[in-house]
Amino acid sequence: MSFNNFNVPYSVNENYSKRIAYFSMEFAVHQPLKIYSGGLGFLSGSHMRSAYELKQNLVGIGILWKYGYYDQARNADQTLQVQWNEKIYNFLEDTGIKFQINIHDHPVWVKVWYLNPETFKSAPMFLLSTDLPENDYVSQTITHRLYDGNVATKVAQFILLGVGGAKLMDEINFNPELYHLNEAHAISAAFYLYRKFGNIEEVRKRLVFTTHTPEEAGNEKHDIFLCQKMSYFCGMHLDEVRRLTGIKDDQFNHSLAALRFAKLANGVSQLHGEVSRKMWGKYKGICEIKAITNAQSWTYWADKQLYKAKAEGNDVWMDDRKRFLKKRALDIVADQTGKLLDPDVLTIVWARRFAGYKRAELLTRDHKRFEALLHNTKYPVQIIWAGKPYPLDYPAINDFNHLVHLSKQYKNVAVCVGYELSLSKRLKQAADVWLNNPRVPREASGTSGMTAAMNGAVNFSTNDGWICEFIHNGNNGFVVPPIDYENIHVQEQDEYDMNQLYEILENQILPLYYDQKDTWRDIVKNGMNDVQVQFDSNRMADEYYKILYK
Repeated sequence: MSFNNFNVPYSVNENYSKRIAYFSMEFAVHQPLKIYSGGLGFLSGSHMRSAYELKQNLVGIGILWKYGYYDQARNADQTLQVQWNEKIYNFLEDTGIKFQINIHDHPVWVKVWYLNPETFKSAPMFLLSTDLPENDYVSQTITHRLYDGNVATKVAQFILLGVGGAKLMDEINFNPELYHLNEAHAISAAFYLYRKFGNIEEVRKRLVFTTHTPEEAGNEKHDIFLCQKMSYFCGMHLDEVRRLTGIKDDQFNHSLAALRFAKLANGVSQLHGEVSRKMWGKYKGICEIKAITNAQSWTYWADKQLYKAKAEGNDVWMDDRKRFLKKRALDIVADQTGKLLDPDVLTIVWARRFAGYKRAELLTRDHKRFEALLHNTKYPVQIIWAGKPYPLDYPAINDFNHLVHLSKQYKNVAVCVGYELSLSKRLKQAADVWLNNPRVPREASGTSGMTAAMNGAVNFSTNDGWICEFIHNGNNGFVVPPIDYENIHVQEQDEYDMNQLYEILENQILPLYYDQKDTWRDIVKNGMNDVQVQFDSNRMADEYYKILYK
């Protein structure tokens, strides 16, 4: 097909006719396309699927990572091993488009690949690559690893996504009315647009921004002189950059720049919107921050038979289906870990990106209670952990390895590797209880529990992110009663949350699951109902047009 004057290759719904270019470092659209690391990718992948379903006039712009995020494997003792394996994608189309951008005052060739909407039922997507023989080796490595540990490479990746993505829109004459940045990685696009239009108002008219990070320290900052040396500002003098962005010190804060360049921004849950307004409110010249709560694609994630059984009121079929889903998933766990878990035992799953604030090992900190939980013969329990730490986040890797060693002591504890879309879906089907215990208010949204509920798992969580809008305690899930987290020490917070998790598990969840099957099933059903309506990404994609793009 020709990409000269590109239009989305389906008839656009008139409610969504505004042309949008959506920039993201990662997209989790389907398992075979391994260009994602975690929640940000799961979110943008569901967004692309809903944009297709609703027939929106939107294209996705990302990067084709040659080695993906990394392949999670095991060392001889079962601990985490990081592998970098080349990925092959015969389902991507070569657009024939090649152009140059400047990185480090040096022309770098960019090649463009296309993901046809019909391949995975997503909005059309363009993926950029510098892995070309025309480039020197260092330039080729820009698109090797998602979130490369080398600072200069990472800055080059941000330039490629922002400047390269914006230039691509000109190359194919898509002429977006809005450039939507999913996180601030692509804010270099603003400098490209400033060079193109010549004034800040024209840029601001066209830029919207979604922030995902609820604390300032988590937002990317880089040395402003390094950024300038890397051609981040499209040849603009540093004095001009400072004047435009209002950044006076020597750390270029990508999110702050995005909030000053954009006409409108959004947080990814109602709580996160409040946290963001409070966090950034001390800075002058930032745009308004609204809130659009994250969601996931029901079409892609939900087990349709479970929903059908629920709709028909056939409890026997529903129980049977959930047991089948559990058994099939537990076979994968057995294959990986040698642990033969029982589909008739209450199964707790904690699975997501490993990061300190998510506290994967919180339950294990009280050894006595943990032992008692695992050896409870009246109400037996089994626990599965899975997730990928950032390959250079050594404390998170340490947590993962600690759980691996711990699991060797128990028949009913397993730790899985390879936590990507397919395993994620299976573990949600394995779960009776989907455990989520981040430190409040560190989780901007956290979407894993949405897709767990779509597969008949009950959410059990601290009161953070999307959970605040979802859980009615004891009705569709269970939540740790919130306290004034702002004014207590981190250790006290951890202690309180852990004790509450045990109290609720021992006194509510376990007796309900084993002694009141009908009530438990009702809680499962309520969760399935509430998540289908409120947390399907079609609602979210619609809200982006109504709130952020209007």
